This record gives sequence, C-alpha cells and structure tokens, in this order.
Amino acid sequence: MKLTIAEIWNMEVMQGAVVRSGQCQMEERYVQWISVIEMPVENFVRKNELVLSTGIGCGKEVQTFKSFVKDIIKSGASALMIALGRHVYDIPKEVIKLAEKEQFIIIELPWEIRFANIIAEVMRDLNNRQQWNREKSEKVQQHLLKLILQEKDLNSILNYIEKQIGFPLILTDHTGMIQELHQQSHQITKNWNQYVMKGLIPVVDDSALLPHDPLFHKVQSVRFDGYNVLQLPIIQVASDVQGFLYVLLPPEMEIETYVSSFVGTVLEHATTTIALWLSRKNAIETTKIRLRSDFVQELAHGNIHSSEQAHSRARLLGYNIKLPYLCIVGLPENLQNLFEKSKRLTDSYESWFENMIRYIEEEIYYSAQSLKREVMLTYQEEIIVLFLETIPGDRGNHPTAFLDLIERRLRNLLPDVVLSWGVGDYYQNLQGFKLSYDHAKLALSLGRRKNGPGRRTFHEHTKMDRILLTISKNEEMKEVIYTTVKPLLLYDQQRNMDLIGTISMYHACHGNVSQTARALNLHRQSLLYRLRKIESLTGLSLLDPEEVFLLELCIKIWKLGSYIENSDQK
Repeated sequence: MKLTIAEIWNMEVMQGAVVRSGQCQMEERYVQWISVIEMPVENFVRKNELVLSTGIGCGKEVQTFKSFVKDIIKSGASALMIALGRHVYDIPKEVIKLAEKEQFIIIELPWEIRFANIIAEVMRDLNNRQQWNREKSEKVQQHLLKLILQEKDLNSILNYIEKQIGFPLILTDHTGMIQELHQQSHQITKNWNQYVMKGLIPVVDDSALLPHDPLFHKVQSVRFDGYNVLQLPIIQVASDVQGFLYVLLPPEMEIETYVSSFVGTVLEHATTTIALWLSRKNAIETTKIRLRSDFVQELAHGNIHSSEQAHSRARLLGYNIKLPYLCIVGLPENLQNLFEKSKRLTDSYESWFENMIRYIEEEIYYSAQSLKREVMLTYQEEIIVLFLETIPGDRGNHPTAFLDLIERRLRNLLPDVVLSWGVGDYYQNLQGFKLSYDHAKLALSLGRRKNGPGRRTFHEHTKMDRILLTISKNEEMKEVIYTTVKPLLLYDQQRNMDLIGTISMYHACHGNVSQTARALNLHRQSLLYRLRKIESLTGLSLLDPEEVFLLELCIKIWKLGSYIENSDQK
C-alpha cells in the first residue's frame, strides 16, 4: 500500500496549495521519500522522492528555473512543491509548460505552510504504512511457516502467495523448465518452453531490478509477449540456485508501479518457504532412494534370507517382488574421457558424474514405464544394477526391446556415452535375485573381455565361455596355456607382428591360407612366414588337428582374461 501524491494533497496541512501541472498523474505517482532541496540538484534527489523547495537562486531567471526543474524531473522525483512569496512569486509559464510536457507534478505552496509540518505529516503516514506492511508481512511469514509444518503441497503454498501478491506465479527448475504453476491457462505459459529453448529464460545477466534495494537486489525483470515478468532465484545449499520463481504481471502494469516493500518482503518469504519445501522434499526423496538402493543391493547379494521380511520391506518401498524379475547390469565405459573432452570448468567430475548416472537412471525408469514393466534399480561398484519384470518363456518380453529403447533415448540425450550390458536369467524364489545378478555380472565380464566395450552379453549365450572358464581353473591347463601363449605374446611385443590375431583369423577361415591373407591384407608369403613362426614358438604343428585344437583352445581361454600369469613368477 503506497502513499500517492493525491493522498498527500488531501492532507489537512496542504490547505491553500495549488496544483499547477500533472494533476492527472497524482493518483499514480507515489512517495517513498521526502526532502527539501535547493539549487543545485546534482545527485541529491532519489527516485519517488517528494521534493520541497523555496526556489532560492532561481529568482526571475527563467532558464535557471527551467534547468532546476529539469534536474528534478530527471532524478525520477514524484513531484515538486514550491513555496511562493519570498524567493519565487510566480512560477513561469515556460516551467509549467515543461512540466506538462513531461507529465510532472508541480504544486504551489503558500509561504505560510511550514515545510516541517508537511515532512512530519508525510513521514507519519509513511511510517504507519511501513508498520502495517511489517505486521501484514509477518502474518504472511507465519502462515507460510504453518503451511510447511502442516506438510501442505507446493501448489497450496503457491496459491496462498498468489493471493497475497495478486498475480500468477510459475516455479521452474534451475534450467527454467516449469515445475509447478497454479494458473495453467495463463497465456504466457503456452510459449514458455520456447522461451527456455531460446535462452530467454532464465535471465542470466547480473542486472537487478533495484540493485540498491535489499528487497529487490536479486530480482530481475524480463518482458515476454507484452507481459512484464519478475524472476527470483530459489537458493538452497551452498548458495546454489535450485530454481526460479516468476511473477507474471499484466501488460498494462509497469514493474516499478507494482513493486513495494510489502511485495518485496512477501516474495522474500516466498522464496525462503519454497526453498525449505524443496529441501524437505529432496531429503525425503534422497532417503527413499537410498533405502530402495540398499534393498536392491541386498537382494542382489543374497543378504535377505527371510521371504516374509523381503516382501514386507518391498511393500514399504513400493516394490512387488512377487513378480518375476531378471537382472541386468550396465557399465558406463567412457564417462571420464567425456568429462575431460567437455572441458567443464565449473563442475567437478564427481558432480558431473552423479548427474550423468542420474540421467541414465531416469531413462531406464522411463523405458520401463513405456513398456509397462516394473523395475528395481541401484548403482553400486561402478555398475548399474536393475531387476526388470519379465514373463518367463515369453520371447516378446525379452529384455532386448527394453535395452533398445534405453539406448535409443540415450543416443539423443548422451550420444557419446558407451554402455556395456550383461543380462542374467530368470530364477524363482528369493535366492533367484542373487543367481540372476551373479549371472548378469558374469555375462558382462565375459562380454567385455571377449568382444570389448559397448556390447550386450546374455548369460544364456555364454555356455562355451563358461566351459572354458571352468577348464582354465585346472592347474595343468594353466601350465599348458602359459607355455603355449606366452611365447607368442613376447614375440608380438618385440616385433609388433600380432601372431595372436593371425592365428585367430587363420582358425576363423578354417585354415584357408589365401582367404586368411586377404582378410589380414597380407602377402601370401608373409602369412606363411607368420604361420611357421607360430609353429616354431609353440612347438605345435598346424597340420595336426589335435594340436590345432589345443592352440585354439589356449588362445580362447587367454582372450577371456581368466588366466593372467605374471612371467616374473615363472
């Protein structure tokens, strides 16, 4: 509630005063300050200040008088009251004409009216209004706190704030995307996403609406589709901006006309309340996510032995473990390299990494919802562990479609991320979660060793690899692998000839020399030289089927990476 010039004009102390210009603006111009100013004006007059003057120094000098009034107008003063009778006997027509042109208010005061009386009356009224604003803003603050304590939703809080400030509100995240709004039919919301995409929202420059006013030094203004919009940051932990609150003013309203100490105080209380609400929500969500993650980890590691306890905890966390699940594990392969290439100077790797994992998890949840499948998810030991609802024996519910959808969406959001996947099988009962997890993790490991990163490996397709793993654990087989493969590795290191790759291709081409040479882009004689070198280093003949089988078996087991022998120990 602002004190206007019209209200001051109607004060008893103003009897005998005459309005000479700007009468139509008296209801619109409001007063925040009052002072007595004589020439020169310089920078002594503030915006929205009521200036009292005797006009001393102007005398009969019309140009001097005009210059004095111009400076007052330029300062943004609300009005000028001039006492006539000692230094100025009449305000020149040129000055009145200037004031009318600038729509500026000039009021003549009889010499008998004391400036001190005017100042006292105006200050008394300003103080009363400030006291009223303080009391009202305190009630607003108390009611907002009550809404927090009553655990009301965010829409209820925004609705109450809107009633206090009189205009619609929009709450966004730190990127400007709408999170909550009370009046969804507002015209400006229809194009809001376009403003965000164009970089118009949020306002990122340092220009504050009123930089010297503590209530508005964080408020920024912007104009969209003819609307004036105020932007306030929602600040939480470590002064980080978690989002923005926007006030949508009508096109005909000027921002400076709207802002007041009451509005500023209410908006300050509003942003604090919203920050508290978001902090509580984040704390609840963080706790829920941690509890869910811990539960999924315990299922995967087989640490829950009571079926009744497992079902009870699952219900509390919103899971239904009576459904059939199989485990899928995923490993982001190249996040460190992507971070270094991005040259981010503001984010730490840890913060950036957490955001990337969160994006991947969000896409997993979205893909599961799209396919109408339940999913339980956690991130542990650098891998994403998820249990996906499946229908045993139904090929239409194979996880391939689920992984295809995830990767298709991730290619749009994070096109350079490489993910390796391992897929387990479905097993019944509580311990089936651990079996499926162990098999998914084994499939991931075997797939990466054999085929490299960025592939999917299903446990059901790793039968041969699992047999080779079992064979590799035999002590005699370890010795055979060492004596067979080690010479080839040493020679490759010394001569850079890739004998391992050569013999692997030779086997793939079923011993056809010409086909192998073409595949390796080698001259036939060069290939024959390599094959003879392999025979001499291993002591095995490539003409003997049994020795060829042994060589191929040793190389396959070595490629799995299950047998790593330190040559210094031999």
